[in-house]
Amino acid sequence: MTLSRADFHEQHLASAQAEARRLFAQKAVLQGAWLTWVASQLYTLQPAEYASMVRRALQCLQQLPEK
Repeated sequence: MTLSRADFHEQHLASAQAEARRLFAQKAVLQGAWLTWVASQLYTLQPAEYASMVRRALQCLQQLPEK
């Protein structure tokens, strides 16, 4: 049985957000090398729909004002 897009999103949202936070936390550590590193990390995520969810969550984190 294949999950609907909405079901897939609901089932994997928390995991995708946690993965985005993990990736974003490395930004301060890796600094200039972060962009290349994060792109390689996103490339390895499967399925593509999950990678897209992580990418969107990461974009949201990047748009937050710096603390």
